Amino acid sequence: MSFGEPNNPYGKQQGGQPEGQPGYGYPQQAPQGVPQQGYGYPQAPPVPGGYGGYPGVPGEMPGSVKAARVMLYVLGGFQVIGAIIMVAAGAWLSDQLSDTETYGSSSSQDMANIGMGVFVVIGILTLGIALWAILTAAKFSTGGNGIRISAIIYGSLVTLFSVISLLTANVFALISVALGIMVIVFCARQDGAQWFQRPRY
Repeated sequence: MSFGEPNNPYGKQQGGQPEGQPGYGYPQQAPQGVPQQGYGYPQAPPVPGGYGGYPGVPGEMPGSVKAARVMLYVLGGFQVIGAIIMVAAGAWLSDQLSDTETYGSSSSQDMANIGMGVFVVIGILTLGIALWAILTAAKFSTGGNGIRISAIIYGSLVTLFSVISLLTANVFALISVALGIMVIVFCARQDGAQWFQRPRY
């Protein structure tokens, strides 16, 4: 019985494969305990955690940043309500001054117009500040470090004007003081800075 050609260095029949070596053109079997590699280039090891594969960068928005975002929406909503109240109060004041006994005099009409104008201007400014808060909060998921700075500045201004409002015995300003301080703290924390300064590719 013949075991192949005598010049065959493997000592097997023609077309057989050498013992202990993989077949030509086929990937080698991985040892037990090692994951199977794909055909061609070996797979890279997985990168641990991180946004976009960068270690140390949060993969999703941290809880403190989410809380600051909600607070901005709440403050913006309160300011929208405040702007509506201001415009309504200006209209009511104008009606009251127009209905006084001196109705028809130029001084009474001028006072009514001035009062209405002041309240409308304050209402428009309040609405603009409310839009600032809402638009800043809306950009938290995609915005960069500029959004973080915008939120900190907004929180600082809200805190300042709320403290001034407290001096006029407005107890409701305590809510905006607390929310403004928390927006500043949460956005200034390290996890907040990492979120807004994360690489975007």
